[in-house]
Amino acid sequence: MRTRDENKEQAIRQQAIEMIVKYGLEGFSMQKLAKAANVSPATMYIYYQDKEDLVLSLGTEVFNKMQLYSLKNFSSDLSFDEGLKLQWKNRAAFFLENPLDVQFIEHLRYSPAFRTISHTIKNSFKAEMGKFVHNAVLRGELVQLPFEVYWSVAFSPLYQLMKFHTQGESYASSSFELTDEVMDQTLQVVLKALKP
Repeated sequence: MRTRDENKEQAIRQQAIEMIVKYGLEGFSMQKLAKAANVSPATMYIYYQDKEDLVLSLGTEVFNKMQLYSLKNFSSDLSFDEGLKLQWKNRAAFFLENPLDVQFIEHLRYSPAFRTISHTIKNSFKAEMGKFVHNAVLRGELVQLPFEVYWSVAFSPLYQLMKFHTQGESYASSSFELTDEVMDQTLQVVLKALKP
């Protein structure tokens, strides 16, 4: 049995993410990946059973990485204003520092693989965020809402700003960059909307 080579495995993982971002899941194959990663096709199967195993492994890894980053310095005991501000700061920083990972996640989010990945990612993120929202409602800092409504109001504006940033423009401007001022202005509107 051939031994695992950490450098080869990392090259395979990085190339897989880049290829999925560029060509989508449909345009991605193990054969093409082996060529791009400069390894033999047989080497691929030292690390992964098949394409599905690779995609699920990468997806789980990147989602967990993003969630851990989101929880950096975060506590469910923070006030709602402080906690949501920190969530926005952490999520924006992850987005700006890991643009390829974010694009990879977007490709997976609309694929059948996402359902499987969503069942394997760490539940500590969900538990911590659930406690945060629960505490904020109990303290009277947040109106009680169905999850989908809460998430749409609390985070969709941030993700739209990040999309404008990636595009470098918005519907109204041929030049757009996400700044702390723009993010804070948007966050203040969101906080106002979510308070009882």
